[in-house]
Amino acid sequence: MLQSLFSAFDRVVVFDTETTGLEFDRDEIIELGAVGLTAAGEADSMDLLIRLSPGKRLPAFITNLTGITPEQLDREGVDKETACDAFCRLLEGAERPLLVAYNAQFDLNFLYYFLRPFGCVDVLRAPRFLDALTVYRDRRDYPHKLENAIEAYGLGATAVNSHRAVDDARATVQLLEAMAAERDDLAGYLDLFGYPPKYGISGRRIASVSYRPQPYDRTVPLYRGGTCDKFVNF
Repeated sequence: MLQSLFSAFDRVVVFDTETTGLEFDRDEIIELGAVGLTAAGEADSMDLLIRLSPGKRLPAFITNLTGITPEQLDREGVDKETACDAFCRLLEGAERPLLVAYNAQFDLNFLYYFLRPFGCVDVLRAPRFLDALTVYRDRRDYPHKLENAIEAYGLGATAVNSHRAVDDARATVQLLEAMAAERDDLAGYLDLFGYPPKYGISGRRIASVSYRPQPYDRTVPLYRGGTCDKFVNF
């Protein structure tokens, strides 16, 4: 279903994060899940709970959302460097990698700050980026959560938005396949992130990404209209 992407990339890594909050420079990743794809299908995956830094606490509303408890992080979580190494291994050996997430601006900002203490941010320089949320906002009306996309494409029997990282990553894979089957223009969204004009761009701007305002009442695909805002940050 994703042949057009695999004609340009030898590895596609779809990933998701669960975090302690929304502030990428203050909050922390508590779960990192990813699925590595080749043209033959799923090649490998990772799903790791990550222990918090000393003195950090897991907010109760995150436990209510994800089901992850402080005790579970202490018991099953790995240290940050172990999770960093596991993620980097997913991209090893790829000459033409693509990184995908649903709301990639959010996840990439967290991932950058997660990798930086270990000197691993260069792993983000080789891939191109695809935001499945940007594609979905071009296809369907508001609301635009992952659970809405799963319902809109009739994926509820096999995909679930559980707010657990690897589940949501695999749901995003199925969503990509469904959107490609509907209209095979995913390549038009490479390194192109839409943002709500009312709220602007959240987080740090990514140097290799072009940003365009994406109103809810779009009449043409984002890649065909509008002006791009490019920023140099990371």
